[in-house]
Amino acid sequence: MIDRRTVLTAIGALTLFPAVARAAAEADRLVLTDAQWKARLTPVQFDILRRQGTEAPFSSPLDHEKRAGTYSCAGCDLALYSSKTKYDSGTGWPSFWKPLPNAVATAKDDSLPGEERNEVHCRRCSGHLGHVFDDGPPPTGLRYCMDGVALKFKPS
Repeated sequence: MIDRRTVLTAIGALTLFPAVARAAAEADRLVLTDAQWKARLTPVQFDILRRQGTEAPFSSPLDHEKRAGTYSCAGCDLALYSSKTKYDSGTGWPSFWKPLPNAVATAKDDSLPGEERNEVHCRRCSGHLGHVFDDGPPPTGLRYCMDGVALKFKPS
């Protein structure tokens, strides 16, 4: 028989674990000043990751990368995408149909009048990575269209 104390303990534990996970994610955040970011990044990386710039299409060598491995944030080295989810979208930017768990965050981007899109940021350092669109392949139907300059590739 389950008593009241056991039920309340279980409810408390279920409530606590998401909070613990959120606290751990917040503790993992990387926050630097602009001067620190400029010392850490190239000028082009700074423009894209910290100022929401965009590289020219078809300019990133990572668009043609075919090896197995992991794509990480160029700003903080957080693993973002597996090569298993990369595909050729024909857009000129490295594209993925799914990020790794707890790797990215999205926010509405209304910087272009008349165009609705969602910006993708690194979960750890909030660096701008690119945008996500709903015209991707199965199984998600999403296209995470990333600036190659914002990524680093690590072969398996």
